[in-house]
Order: sequence, then structure tokens, then C-alpha cells
Amino acid sequence: MDESWRLLEQLVQEVNQQTEQLRKMQEKVGELSATATSKDGMVTVTVGPRGEVRTIDFDPRVYRKLSPSELSAVIVEQIGRATSEVSAGMKELMEPFVPNLPFEDLFGEGTDFASFLPQPSTPEPRDPRP
Repeated sequence: MDESWRLLEQLVQEVNQQTEQLRKMQEKVGELSATATSKDGMVTVTVGPRGEVRTIDFDPRVYRKLSPSELSAVIVEQIGRATSEVSAGMKELMEPFVPNLPFEDLFGEGTDFASFLPQPSTPEPRDPRP
């Protein structure tokens, strides 16, 4: 094998390794969640990696202590806190891979990170004859 072929193989191997690292990072992103609890402990909210609400738990006393509008405000506040926490975790996972791209551009509505990833490949030897 000539030197240029070895270099090409090395480059393809590096791309494949980086792609695998990105796939693992994406799995970690998919597992992210955050939970926020109000100061009084009456409301606890858990959100997933895209800020989707997974659970809302109430202390049984919440209905006696908070009016409907107060309860609504506390729920919205906890969703915001949990979403900010999960977003910070996602940004931390992503920054090493996309240092020059604004984080928000990658995770806008409907963005599919997998579409950014190349598929692994293996170079095939070429025929040295002209």
C-alpha cells in the first residue's frame, strides 16, 4: 500500500471514531432530564431533553395552600427552571463537538441531530493500474 492510501485509511478511521463519539453523545442527550421543585415543596416538575414535561407531582396540601392562578404560576416557573437545567446539560454535552455553531441553531423546533452525522464507511482499495 502506498502512503496516500494509508493516510486515507487513517482519515476514514478518524471520521468513523468521531462519528461513534457523536452517536454516544446523542444517546446521552436523549437520556437527559431535569427536575425542579418549588421552594415550598408543593410542586415538582420533570422535563426531558427537549423540554417536554414528563411529570408534574403535587404535594396533597397544594390545593389548600395555593389558588388556581398561584398553582399555575408555580407549575410554569418549575417547567422553566427544569427546562433551563436540561438545556445547560445539553449544551455542555454538545459544545466539544460543535464549538463554532450557536447551540440554539442546532436545537430549534423539529431539528434532528442524527441528520448531521455521516454514516461510517470503509475505503476500498483501488486498482493501481491505470
